[in-house]
Order: sequence, then C-alpha cells, then structure tokens
Amino acid sequence: MVSSPNGDAEKDAPDNLSLAGDGFDTIVKAKQAVEAQCPNVVSCADIMAIAARDVVVLAGGPSFSVELGRRDGLISQSSLVAGNLPEPNFTLSQLNTIFAKNNLSQIDMIALSGAHTVGFSHCNRFANRLYSFSPSSPVDPSLDPNYAKQLMNACPQNVDPSIAVNMDPITPQIFDNVYYQNLVGGKGLFTSDEVLFTDPASKPTVTDFANSPGDFNGAFVTAMRKLGRVGVKTSNQGRIRTDCTNLNS
Repeated sequence: MVSSPNGDAEKDAPDNLSLAGDGFDTIVKAKQAVEAQCPNVVSCADIMAIAARDVVVLAGGPSFSVELGRRDGLISQSSLVAGNLPEPNFTLSQLNTIFAKNNLSQIDMIALSGAHTVGFSHCNRFANRLYSFSPSSPVDPSLDPNYAKQLMNACPQNVDPSIAVNMDPITPQIFDNVYYQNLVGGKGLFTSDEVLFTDPASKPTVTDFANSPGDFNGAFVTAMRKLGRVGVKTSNQGRIRTDCTNLNS
C-alpha cells in the first residue's frame, strides 16, 4: 500500500507493478471511512484482510470470519519482495517450498491458487507457453490447443504490455471451482496453475476441487485463515497508519 517518492516501495517491485490501481484506491477509501468513525484503531492491514474476504463473497464465494488485530508494517522496500511470491513458471516443488515457509500446506496452496478463478494477467507472464516453451514444442503441450489459439489471438507476439487476459476464461467474474475444471481441461493460464493437475502428487486434490465446490470452499476458507496469520505484527512490531500510502502517517 505504501507509495514512495523514490519508487522503491513494495508496490514498485516488478511482481507488483501489474496490481490494479483501483484496488489500492478501494483500500484507501475504506480506511478514510473507518478513520472518520473510529480514528487510529483499525489498521490498513486489517482493512485489506476484510476487503479480501468481502470481494470473495461479492463474487459468489464463501464467507468466513476474519481475525483482526494486526498492525501495519514499519518498512516497505521493493528489494524485499523477490523470493517471497510464487512465480508463474514454478513447479509443484517450488510452490510447496514457498508456501511451507509461511506454514501453508500443499492443500492450502492448491486452495489459494483457486483465487485465480477471478482476476487477470498480463501477457508477458505466460507468453513463453505460447511461443518459446521448448526447442521441440514452441507451444506448451499441456495447453488445450483451442485455448492456446485463444491466448495467441489475445496476446500476439510483441503485444502492448498493458494488455491483460482473464485467468479463468469460462466464468471470469465469479468465484467458483471452475478454475479447477479448467486445469483438468488444459486451460490453466500459468505453468504454476497447470502443474497442479499434471503433477501426480497434486492431481487428486485438483480433481476433488473440480468435482466438489463444497470441498474447495471449505479448503479455501481454512487456507485464508492461515494466510491471514502470516507475518502478523502486534504491539511495537508495527503501528496503525492513518494514511495507508504513507509509512510515517
């Protein structure tokens, strides 16, 4: 959330540059409304956690209680982002390693990946699957051929970098288990999506979530509660900002 005049805050890291501006604006507006009623009590971190739950509910997903009491961080540096977010080309092993660092299991990781049932990605995050996957196969063979053509039409080579594609081509505005059905059908956008189905160690969970919305929703709620405990700051580890974008407010 922090904006830096020097362009070196977390939001300036390459992995975060594609985050939508209206998402930041929504948190800022919510914080302003809360501050007007209840000054210096509710952190930006808590507001973001509540907003994450609310957008899931608004899109048709499960509701769940959000644990509160976080304080806001005292530093925001772009250099600290690398190595702490999953990359679109990760293998199952790499995904499990980065999630395990945050006390999240393989099932948690697969359930949280289901958030890709909404949202979008820019073409450069998956273009290698369309044009340069391997010397023998420019197109990733795990991609459904019709889906690959659809992506090529949306993302021709040297496309405008601002062009974005829905992560879920079937129900992009609805929070549902269609993401997993897409994986079964070879329509995972990232390598790190499709590997969840092609790797035999994770395939049974994907198949279960594809067939059972209830199993997915239950696992997602459990994983979101655990995710909400990652890196929590309390007491003098943090502070409650009055302006989410200003580290010193």
